[in-house]
Amino acid sequence: MNETGFRERLWQRVENSVDAFQDTDREVLPQDAWRFILYFANQARWPFVLLLLVGGAAGAVDAALYWAVGWLIDLLDHANPATLFTDHWRELAGLLALLLVVRTIVMIASAVVEQQVVVPGFFSMVRWQAFRRVIEQPYDFYQNDFAGRIATKIMQGGEAVGDFILNVLQTMWSFLTFIVLAITILVSVDPWMGVVVALWFAGYAAIVYFLLPEMRRAGRATADERSIFNGRLVDAFTNIMAVKLFDSGRREHAYIRDGLERFLAAVKRLTRAVTTVRSSVALLNGIMMSVIAALCMLSFSRGEISTGAVAAAMGLVFRLNQMSGWMMFNINGLIRNYATVQDATRTISVEPAIRDTTDAAVLPRAKGDIRFENVSFHYGKGGGVIENLNLHIRSGERVALVGPSGAGKTTIVNLALRLFDVEKGRVLIDGEDVRSVTQASLRAQFGVVSQEAMLMHRSIHDNIGYGRAGAGHAEIEDAAKRAAAHEFIKGVADPRGRKGYDAHVGERGVKLSGGQRQRIAIARMMLKDAPILILDEATSALDSEVEAAIQDNLYRLMEGKTVIAIAHRLSTIAALDRLIVLDRGRVVEEGTHEALIARGGLYAQLWKRQSGGFLPDRLAAE
Repeated sequence: MNETGFRERLWQRVENSVDAFQDTDREVLPQDAWRFILYFANQARWPFVLLLLVGGAAGAVDAALYWAVGWLIDLLDHANPATLFTDHWRELAGLLALLLVVRTIVMIASAVVEQQVVVPGFFSMVRWQAFRRVIEQPYDFYQNDFAGRIATKIMQGGEAVGDFILNVLQTMWSFLTFIVLAITILVSVDPWMGVVVALWFAGYAAIVYFLLPEMRRAGRATADERSIFNGRLVDAFTNIMAVKLFDSGRREHAYIRDGLERFLAAVKRLTRAVTTVRSSVALLNGIMMSVIAALCMLSFSRGEISTGAVAAAMGLVFRLNQMSGWMMFNINGLIRNYATVQDATRTISVEPAIRDTTDAAVLPRAKGDIRFENVSFHYGKGGGVIENLNLHIRSGERVALVGPSGAGKTTIVNLALRLFDVEKGRVLIDGEDVRSVTQASLRAQFGVVSQEAMLMHRSIHDNIGYGRAGAGHAEIEDAAKRAAAHEFIKGVADPRGRKGYDAHVGERGVKLSGGQRQRIAIARMMLKDAPILILDEATSALDSEVEAAIQDNLYRLMEGKTVIAIAHRLSTIAALDRLIVLDRGRVVEEGTHEALIARGGLYAQLWKRQSGGFLPDRLAAE
C-alpha cells in the first residue's frame, strides 16, 4: 500500500468514528433542549469522553507551563551559567519535553478529536436524524411554515448541538481544570492568593448566574427572529416571478424590512446583554489582578517568595484575565447555541399529527375501490368544507369531481391520500380504512398529476424516475415518449452544460415552460403505473396540439384503473363514466354528462355559465 493510500485510510478511519447516518427507533426527538442535546451526546459517548480527557489535559498543560516559567526563573537566578547544562540537564530536558512533546501531543489530539472525530460525523448525524423526523410530518405541517425556515432549523440545530457539547467538554472543562490548578499553585505561593482567585471565581460564577439568563432570552429571541427573517427572504426569492409581476409598489421591501427590523431589535437586546456581561468581567478581573499584584509585591518585599514565584503568580492571573474574556465569549456562544437548540426543537421535535398505527398493515396493490362513509372534515374549524359525505367510487370507474371553487374537490382527494385525517367517518380503499394501513403503501396506490407540476431542482431523468424507484433509463425515456416529452427534453440544457435528461430543471421546474413541466409530471405518473389515478386538471397547461398528442396514451393508461379527475374545464371530463357534482362539501348531483345536462340542475347551469371553458368561483345565489 502506498503512503498516500495509507494516510487516506487512516483519515477515513478517524473521521468515520461517528457514523453520520446512524439512527435510533425513537419516533419523536426530545422537546426539551437539554434532553435533546444529551440524546445525541449519548450516541457518541466515547468520542466525547475522549474529548473530556483531552480538554482536561490541555488545561493542566496550560497551568503547568506557568509553573514551569516560575521554576525556570528561580533556577536561572541561582544557577552558575557556566555549568547550567551539566548541572541541570535533566530538569531542562523535562521542561523541553513538556513544551515540545507533551503540549504538542495534547494540542494535536485536541484538534483531531474535535475536527476529525466529532465535527464531520456528529454534526451530520444530528441533521440526518432531524431530517428523518421532519420528513415524516404530515402535509399540514409544511403548510404552516416556510420551507426555508424548516431547512434552517435542521442545519442550525445540528451545528448548535455539536458546538454546545464541544464548548462544554473542551473549552469549559479546560478552563475549569486550569482554574483548579492555578488556585493550587497560587496557594503554594501564598494562601491569600488562592483565596483571592477563589473569590474571583465566585464573582465570575455570579455574573454567569445573574446576567447570562438575559443573554439566553435575548439569544433565543435572536435565533427565532433570524429564522423568520431568513424564511421571508427564501419566500421572496422562491416566488420571484410573483414579486416581479405584482410588487410595483415595493411591498416586498416593506415586508422584508419589517422582518429585518424585528431581527435588528433582537440583536440590539442581545448585544446590550453582552456588553453588560463583558463590562462586569472587566471590572472583576481588574480587581483580581490588582490584589494579586499587591500581594506579590508585599510578599517579595518581606522575602517570603522568590522572583520566580512572582513571575508564576502574575503569569497565572494574567492568563486567567485573558481566558475569562475568552471564556465569556464562549459562554455567550454556549448560550446562543442552547437558544438555537431550543428554537430548533420547536420544529424538529414535533409529534406527527398523522402517523402509522403500531399494527398498520402494508396495503397490497389495490383494485381501486374507494368509499367515503359519513365523512366530515373542517380543517379544524367549527364547520364547512366536507359535511357528512357519502361517496362510492367503484374499482375501474372513471369519475370526475365537478363544482365551483371551495366545493371540496381537492379536499376529497387529500383525504383519500391521507394527507389529512378525517374528523368524522372513515375513508376505505378496497374495504380497508386508510388509517389502518401504512401511509407509504397507501400513497403507492395513487398516481397524481396536479395543475401545478411538482418538480424538484434535479435532473429531468431524476424527476421522471421519482415515479418508481429503480427504474432504468430506457423505462424513463419510454414514459417521456408516451407523455410527448422526449423531443423537447433532447433540446434542454442548463447553465452548467448538462443536456437532455441530465439537465436540471431549476427550483420547482422554473427553467421549463408550464406545458413542459406538466408533460414531465405526466411521464412520472405513467412510469409509476399506479392502480388509482388522480388528475387535477392534468392537461390544463398544455396547448391543444400537445394535449391531443398525449391524450391517447393517457386514455390507455386509464384502462383498468380507477380514475378521479378534478376539472375546471368541463369539456375535458365530459366523456368519463360518472360526473360527481359537489357544492359546499356535499354531493348534489351525479351521473353522465348527458344525463346531468338533461336534468337541468347545477351541472347544467355550470355548463351554460362557463366563460372560456372555466368554472366560475361561486354561482350567484339563485
